[in-house]
Amino acid sequence: MENFVVSARKYRPSTFESVVGQQSITNTLKNAIKNNLLAQAFLFCGPRGVGKTTCARILAKTINCLNPLPNAEACNECESCKSFNNGTSFNIYELDAASNNSVDEMRNLVDQVRIPPFSGKYKVYIFDEVHMLSQSAFNAFLKTLEEPPPYVKYILATTEKHKILPTILSRCQVFDFRRIRIEDIVNHLAYVASQENIEADIDALHIIANKADGALRDALSIFDQLVSFEGNKLTYQTVIDNLNVLDYDYYFKIADYSLNGDIANSLTLFNQIIEKGFDGQHFITGLSNHYRSLLVCQDKATVALLEIGDNLKEKYIIQSKQYNSDQLLYSLEICSNTDLNYRNSNNKQLLVEIMLVQLCSYNKKKNYNIAENEEKQSTEKKNQVEIAVEKENSIKQKSKEEPIYIN
Repeated sequence: MENFVVSARKYRPSTFESVVGQQSITNTLKNAIKNNLLAQAFLFCGPRGVGKTTCARILAKTINCLNPLPNAEACNECESCKSFNNGTSFNIYELDAASNNSVDEMRNLVDQVRIPPFSGKYKVYIFDEVHMLSQSAFNAFLKTLEEPPPYVKYILATTEKHKILPTILSRCQVFDFRRIRIEDIVNHLAYVASQENIEADIDALHIIANKADGALRDALSIFDQLVSFEGNKLTYQTVIDNLNVLDYDYYFKIADYSLNGDIANSLTLFNQIIEKGFDGQHFITGLSNHYRSLLVCQDKATVALLEIGDNLKEKYIIQSKQYNSDQLLYSLEICSNTDLNYRNSNNKQLLVEIMLVQLCSYNKKKNYNIAENEEKQSTEKKNQVEIAVEKENSIKQKSKEEPIYIN
């Protein structure tokens, strides 16, 4: 029986071209290799699971490749590439800064740096989670980082750039990795599913991508978890059931009830959601995102901002046409205020129910405001007329009281 290899490792990119969602960074690194403009130290920073360590490994392998390709990719056939792929390279050292963070270990590293590579061009040191180094270790590292031997390259990776000393930052070329777009994650998951002969609905993959919050590694871990539970077929329903995600249909129904002023059905549906095990905070956040999506769909230029499947996007466009922008802004404000007050509320369910009543009462409130404005305008007009009449009577009275002189 073969040992199971998680998808994040099995399908880990081995070339710059196969890195997902970081094209600007990979293109910059390839151009630096082509033009022989490699810095002595690189700092890769960004959220978890977006490719920092992967790009560090690819860069280390490529600059040590004996027969690099014209597009600045490693050949994967020379002795250096093979040893790296097998995990036996003597030129590439990957260090965990969390467990090698003392000043003594850093001094040992500085001593090792003085020894040239046995074969290949460079000795490459990859520091993962470099922000975990102690203050004294950082200080011991400064000199060799600024003026390393010509055969040494440093690649530092961190999720917390703000913890890195400014003196370290100024000695490195800094690359900020971004969260990976949902569409890119969906496409990669679809590729993995096809390679593993797994049938997966595109809407199901969108749910996984949304849950991963821009981290491809998290998305692949969730994908593996669902496959182990459901087998070789992933449907939209099975994914939302297993990931404890509230079905979009609930939000569409709440929005319809709010539009029609149907308080009873809104409260009943919310009670069903609570009985399914979802908490109010989850519901408020989802409903806020729903109204935001409806607002985005009101302009063709912004529809592209919705990172969801085409079927779901069409439903949003249809429902957005039933709303006006004032009502959507009002709904977003109500949801936002409820979200702010939720944690400190002693009766959380009542707070959410009041929110739903307010959402359903938009038209009544609008009519009340119109009537109030009309009454106010009528009162102001009446007061103006009374003032004008009083002024006119005052002028007449004055003219009567003035004496008439006859010559």
